[in-house]
Amino acid sequence: MRTRPASNGMKHRVYLDHAATTPLDPLAFKSMKPFFSDYFGNPGSIHADGVAAKQAVVEAREKTAELLACHSDEIIFTSGGTESNNLAIWGVVQSVQEHGMKSEDIHIITSVIEHASVRDVFRELRKRGVQVSYIPVGQDGIIKIDELKKALKKETVLVSIMYANNEIGTIQPISEIAKVIRNFRKRQPNTCNLKPKTLNLPMFHCDASQVPAYLDVNVQKLGVDLMTLDGQKIYGPKGVGVLYKKREMEIKPILYGGHQENGIRPGTENAPSIIGFAKALEIVIVEREKEVKRMTELRDYFIKKVLDNIKGAELNGDTDERIANNVNMSFPGNESDWIVLQLDARGISVGSKSACLSSGQNKSYVIDELGKSGAHAQASIRFTLGKSTTKKDLDYTVQILKEILTQ
Repeated sequence: MRTRPASNGMKHRVYLDHAATTPLDPLAFKSMKPFFSDYFGNPGSIHADGVAAKQAVVEAREKTAELLACHSDEIIFTSGGTESNNLAIWGVVQSVQEHGMKSEDIHIITSVIEHASVRDVFRELRKRGVQVSYIPVGQDGIIKIDELKKALKKETVLVSIMYANNEIGTIQPISEIAKVIRNFRKRQPNTCNLKPKTLNLPMFHCDASQVPAYLDVNVQKLGVDLMTLDGQKIYGPKGVGVLYKKREMEIKPILYGGHQENGIRPGTENAPSIIGFAKALEIVIVEREKEVKRMTELRDYFIKKVLDNIKGAELNGDTDERIANNVNMSFPGNESDWIVLQLDARGISVGSKSACLSSGQNKSYVIDELGKSGAHAQASIRFTLGKSTTKKDLDYTVQILKEILTQ
């Protein structure tokens, strides 16, 4: 396999873009390999080859459910975080429409800093007449609970708030949000006049793609109804994700053509990736306590070193309520893409805005929503640490940052 030279005098490139994607864990890869060649049958087939693949998928589903503290029939495997988010949001809206609600009567809520795969779905639904409320965040990047309480109304069918932001890493109070929604349900039973009146509304969806390696994803403790996970963020394979759907919650499929995933997500199950996902999730949860401690120390060391050495550098997002691997800094007076390319040329991989945004979008809407200047939004860099990150990597990164920003 061809590899890029480090271009930095070091034996390896410094990879600080784990929020975009992570390398595949060797043990996860090992668990997948037999299902590419030895047990390649279609899990939907009833012959021996299909049954062997199906059994492996069943075991991966059970393991995933155990790790999330839910039932195995509440796990829906998808192609990744984007599909899981789309399925959750469209699935709820289409469900209430089938039960008699018109688009203009439907109300949904999200935050102003959601990932594009949530934000753009809300934008499209708004174009189609659905009422949308956006909850603001403070300068720390955390949503204002009082604004959420004010936004809830009898027509609200869905609230979608991410667990930790993909750009600035700030952690939202998911359990508190879930409690607000539960209390609202109790005060406003069956207010949407749906037939039948069996839907628990509003439903609470949480995009937790960034967090399993750093935060608890026990759905019972969190109190969520729907939750998104993404394989590539947890040292698993790309192209696989999960949507947790609480048993009593009803959503409709957005794809048609098969019975798979309890009729919610059709298509031949991607057995190797599903198995790799379950193994990767197991590994990050087992290692989480140790890795969070190590990475938090590295993160705080890096923040201090950047602030001490780079004049004008500013941390974005809350200092404490952020996931252990995330450091988002603005360097006003510079363009973020220019900094990314300068670091890349010296063997360092970092991110600016979300990798899912267009390269033509020259500033981060997340930083904008913190109330900072356009100069900050245009010069934000996301450094996200991972299992392989060392203090030496971070020292080198600060050294190069100082060189390119003071020349």
